[in-house]
Amino acid sequence: MGTTPTFFIIKSRGVQVWNVYSLAGGITGNTILQLNSTDAAVTGSNISLTASSTTIGFGSAAQVNGSGVNFVAYCFAPVAGYSAFGSYTGNGSADGPFVFTGFRPRFIMFKNATTGATNWQINDSARDTYNVVNKRLAPSNSDAEATNFDFGDFLSNGFKIRQTDQTWNRNGDTYIYACFAENPFKYANAR
Repeated sequence: MGTTPTFFIIKSRGVQVWNVYSLAGGITGNTILQLNSTDAAVTGSNISLTASSTTIGFGSAAQVNGSGVNFVAYCFAPVAGYSAFGSYTGNGSADGPFVFTGFRPRFIMFKNATTGATNWQINDSARDTYNVVNKRLAPSNSDAEATNFDFGDFLSNGFKIRQTDQTWNRNGDTYIYACFAENPFKYANAR
């Protein structure tokens, strides 16, 4: 990749869970979330992940490093003007945190890493073309699209949380996110 990835989705090609690591924003490589679960993050040395610009390594847990098991790994690195990965801390206010990405988001996937029983959330600007953004999908369950929460605003340089729900903004909780640009400009060609 030429740079160290900071967001990983790891899955065995068998029946194991979808494991998510986020190394941005102070979350360590010993912490894991599951994309198909509402659980909070868990920590342990046997699920550890280490990464460099050329290799990634895992602990001994079967769900990330089972002997004789084939795995698929999706590894993402931040690219200025294209993608951002990180975390923020909730403040429990309708005037929630602003997260700088350097671009207007097209797609954001969120998860409360602190409190369990919260779904992963996906918000995007394809279905919500104006603020306040409220259409969401939850990859951790099989529900249809929901429109019952005004999560926040997509801004020209990031996003602003406008929800007090624990899904996006519980006071003191840590949230991870993966965000991709609406109009990526890092490698755009003028004509």
